[in-house]
Amino acid sequence: MMELRKIKNKGQARLFESRYLEMLTKTHPLIIWGMYLPLIIYMIYYSYAVLWFAAGTIACLFAGALLFWTFFEYVMHRFVFHMVSENPRLKKLAYMIHGNHHEYPRDRQRLFMPPVPSILLAASIFGIMYLLMQNIAFMFFPGFLFGYLIYGSIHYAIHAWNPPFPFMKPLWRNHHLHHYKSEEKGFGVSTSLWDRMFGTFFD
Repeated sequence: MMELRKIKNKGQARLFESRYLEMLTKTHPLIIWGMYLPLIIYMIYYSYAVLWFAAGTIACLFAGALLFWTFFEYVMHRFVFHMVSENPRLKKLAYMIHGNHHEYPRDRQRLFMPPVPSILLAASIFGIMYLLMQNIAFMFFPGFLFGYLIYGSIHYAIHAWNPPFPFMKPLWRNHHLHHYKSEEKGFGVSTSLWDRMFGTFFD
């Protein structure tokens, strides 16, 4: 588990002394959607119009990637964002990646990964997918990326507003309990499926 800090419902963490680097740690959901939605649309179009994949094939791979995203989200949140280490540098890295969010859960400017590290990570993931899947990556990656956008938007909404629909209340509850009751449970944000499967769901 990460080093515990007192939860503050106002303010935000200072991650860098430089105001320019500090500025790069913040973003708004619309900026991330504006970056990636055109890419998602283009890659789907490219798969159909240039690579000549059937619409059904594209839809199935896109949907499969959405499901894979939810698993990826769970694994990253549980084992990377909440990594345990006595190494001071790794502790600092864990705080920059996720610990600051637990200390300042209502900081809306850090609920999405900011553009620069987001682009670098997305490019790396696409590169790995292309090495493993070749042209299939042009259909799988957009679904994975769209899963990230949905996850980020739900995460933003959970910390910013009350649930808009009754069926969404369990997601809100699961994530708020993760923040305010136990950081060792409730790792799913866009779905609690993997928490239920791996025994980390709140009773």
